[in-house]
Amino acid sequence: MKLKFLGAAKTVTGSFFLIETQKARFAIDCGLFQGPKSLQERNYHDFPVDPASIDFLLLTHAHIDHSGLIPKLCKKGFTGPIFCSQVTEALCRVMLPDSGHIQESEIERKNRKLKRSGKDLLEPIYTSQDALQCLAQFRALNTDEIISLSPNIEVRLRTAGHILGASIIELWVEEDGKKSKLVFSGDLGNIKQPIVKDPAIIESADYVIIESTYGNRLHDDPPSRAGELLKVIDETMQKGGNLVIPAFAVERTQDLLHDLILLGSQGKLDPGINIYIDSPLAIAATEIFLQHQDWYDDATRLFIKDGDPLQYINLKYSRTKEESMELNEVRHKTIIISASGMCEAGRIKHHLKHNLWRPESTILFVGYQAEGTLGRRILNGEEIVTIHGERVAVKADIRRIEAYSAHADKNGLLEWLKGFVVKPRGIFVVHGEEEAQLDFAATIQQELNLPVYIPDWQQEFDLVTPEEIHPHFVYTGADIAQALQAEQAYLQFCLKVNDMFRENWSRGNYDKIIESLQKISAIV
Repeated sequence: MKLKFLGAAKTVTGSFFLIETQKARFAIDCGLFQGPKSLQERNYHDFPVDPASIDFLLLTHAHIDHSGLIPKLCKKGFTGPIFCSQVTEALCRVMLPDSGHIQESEIERKNRKLKRSGKDLLEPIYTSQDALQCLAQFRALNTDEIISLSPNIEVRLRTAGHILGASIIELWVEEDGKKSKLVFSGDLGNIKQPIVKDPAIIESADYVIIESTYGNRLHDDPPSRAGELLKVIDETMQKGGNLVIPAFAVERTQDLLHDLILLGSQGKLDPGINIYIDSPLAIAATEIFLQHQDWYDDATRLFIKDGDPLQYINLKYSRTKEESMELNEVRHKTIIISASGMCEAGRIKHHLKHNLWRPESTILFVGYQAEGTLGRRILNGEEIVTIHGERVAVKADIRRIEAYSAHADKNGLLEWLKGFVVKPRGIFVVHGEEEAQLDFAATIQQELNLPVYIPDWQQEFDLVTPEEIHPHFVYTGADIAQALQAEQAYLQFCLKVNDMFRENWSRGNYDKIIESLQKISAIV
């Protein structure tokens, strides 16, 4: 079995991993590269693997850096099924066509300038129509259920706690009569966050592919995330300006709405403040969130049980282009939440162009800003930025609340790894800037004494020959063989118990389940 890293290797974005077995070739995620121009150019290159040769794709969640190249993959010949959670499928049905529309709009704007200068015109990576066509290949899977995708491959989706519907992927692959288990963390969320459930604890794996977005950082632990937001709102309203919040359309916008509603219900938020969601995608995603309340954590379900939660705030939706343009004339007592979260595309760029130069306004960042993005440059203190070809002075207050991060920090990632009862044979650190990856890898080796690898882009690992992958493994040869044998026996035992439970549960043989588990308990 071979594992190839075609994205998210020594960078945060572009998630794309390829697995080849003796009988199948399949992928996990297929996301857009975001950040510096050198990374974005990868989106226009040919795939390093023939899309038509891929049998199926597993998708961890709907964020564009994990899903955003799926329409291109299908356009170039991939015809297999795309497996994901039910909420991820629903979100992709609005996010991918929106991504195609944004690319078309950006290319149209750039081509107007290129045409005037007599240069060759550009083509979008894919169109909204391309995205719509790929949606027929999506197949939603139940969470927490082991599902056979082929005679030799089984998968189980577990809650990742990152955004609604985000999944950890447990993958069992059998070759030559032996099963290996791979676990892809996807993006892991913080524990005890509103709306989403906490990440599931995974007990065993042969190999773990784990994100490291905040692998070298610890989140602030404020007494109240909503309290920090209220402080920024009050300061901005006292100055007489607008509060502009670049926010990812999925999860971050809904997190902000949650806290604004909470403040409104407590009588702490001025009801005269106009709150605009200026993103058709964010509006659609919010409606999807409201339709899938069974995915909420207990605290959020209790919070919303007493009627429409939107009654507590003065919320307005800007659905059309004309409604969005009207906000350019607004000067005070307004909160504008708009996408994209890293300020690379979408309506947020217009709001930045009309508010960055105003000292009375505030730009509040509540999400990760990848290296090279407009959001990162503003956060880093650039005094003049270029938006739509126009130089704009940065005079507004620039604020940041890290408590809104949907990613686990260094300690959160480490605690999740400590949940493995059967220790992995190897850990691959992905989805992070190189500095964060190096720091997190060193921490894993120090705290857990496990072999860690930081793959290069397009680097391939042969997982069939662990002695070649782990030359510095601390055990002796005899210890390795015995440890692997014990681990494999444990995995086989867990799978047999799961199969027994599912078979008897579906038939209503509850007495048989109880009897079997009692016998097992008596033995162990």
